[in-house]
Amino acid sequence: MKCENCTKKECSKKQKNDDAQSTSVDVLSPNDDFEEKNEFFTLANAKILLSDCLACDSCMTSEEGARVFQQNQKEFFRILNLNKKCDTSKHKVLAVSICPQSLPYFAAKFSLSVNDAAKRLCGFLKSLGVHYVFDTTIAADFSILESQREFVQRYQRRSQEEHALPMFASACPGWIRYAERVLTNLVTPHICTAKSPQQIMGSLVKGYFARQQNLSPEKIFHVVVAPCYDKKLEALREDFYTALYNSQEVDCVLTSGEIVQIMEQKNVSMKDVTEVAVDSLFGEIKEGDVVRHDGKRSDGYLEHIFKHAAKELFGVDVEEITYKALKNKDFQEVTLEKDGETVLRFAAAYGFRNIQNMVLKLKKGKFLYHFVEVLACPGGCLNGKGQTQTEDGKPDKALLSQMEDVYAAIPVRLPEANVYVQKMYQDWLEGMDSRKVQETLHTKYSAVNQTASNLDIKW
Repeated sequence: MKCENCTKKECSKKQKNDDAQSTSVDVLSPNDDFEEKNEFFTLANAKILLSDCLACDSCMTSEEGARVFQQNQKEFFRILNLNKKCDTSKHKVLAVSICPQSLPYFAAKFSLSVNDAAKRLCGFLKSLGVHYVFDTTIAADFSILESQREFVQRYQRRSQEEHALPMFASACPGWIRYAERVLTNLVTPHICTAKSPQQIMGSLVKGYFARQQNLSPEKIFHVVVAPCYDKKLEALREDFYTALYNSQEVDCVLTSGEIVQIMEQKNVSMKDVTEVAVDSLFGEIKEGDVVRHDGKRSDGYLEHIFKHAAKELFGVDVEEITYKALKNKDFQEVTLEKDGETVLRFAAAYGFRNIQNMVLKLKKGKFLYHFVEVLACPGGCLNGKGQTQTEDGKPDKALLSQMEDVYAAIPVRLPEANVYVQKMYQDWLEGMDSRKVQETLHTKYSAVNQTASNLDIKW
């Protein structure tokens, strides 16, 4: 994500001269398997700079840069090629999980309905050799439900615990990295501990699904298709690594744009691909029509948590949420009044200008909000830089507008209404209040103090 209307200097922990901003770094070379010419050898040379997202300057180390470099199309194709060789002991089960905010991109770009886009994308990936294609909406269900419960608990403890409120959403990896590496202890105790949908999906695929298929987690290579580049960094977090299996929950993240580059390399149009129903985590059952959560351009944490808290804490059923735009359209407020008193005050803060203003108020002790849905991309997740930039790096406003229309038209399903989620809480997670829920669906965010070098990596 490019920091909106601010310079790198403003976004970074340390000050530095402008002429040092384009320093490059040597990274690990691609896997030697690519010396062998095969049908997956020729790849698009995507010109992506990590300075285009939050992972710049003090937010990223050289080691991380080298590891992120490996999260590209070549690593994906390395596994596909590995599976074509005779040594079956080295074969991997290749699973791809698609974020809900990526599907409108494919629908808008190829003039398809969102349901057709999902099936054709599934068909294309399986034509390459992918075994399973999943929709991550179920992971967002878990993330939202856990966030709802945590907010109510924090609200009830607010007088006993200094950092109980405000609570900040934890789904955006750009915001999390900025909070941990730049804002540190001022903010980290306030971040919701629920994992993001991406990482919960990692737990579902390498935990629940692996067990259902009698597979060891390291035998699964799990790829996530996401709107933004910072999801690549999120996948590398140490807390999302299982030492027992030497396995990350998510092995590789490809942006929506990188998938289109693969299509272009293979001269494939989405409209020519055979439709294939998207898989579910539950045996032979296939996914039905695409659904989404409340929220205009994201997974709707604000709306779901607000309605849940209004009901649980104050006995108020909120049917429709009214947003009040403040300084700009990317900073909006939602309030609940009861008996003439404002009892809940939520906000949505998108883009780094709004995040920085929010943090300034927190520092001054003038913070009025109980919960803030924080997203680093202006406009929210649909505007992730992995799918809304033109070739010259500028935002594709026309495409974004189409994507917003597509997303808004997708039917909404409440997380509570997903019968599979309720079943998994009981059968797999041993109840909603179990230790396994905490271990599987939650993590901890804390300040990270380290020196990092400035990076620009060309993919």
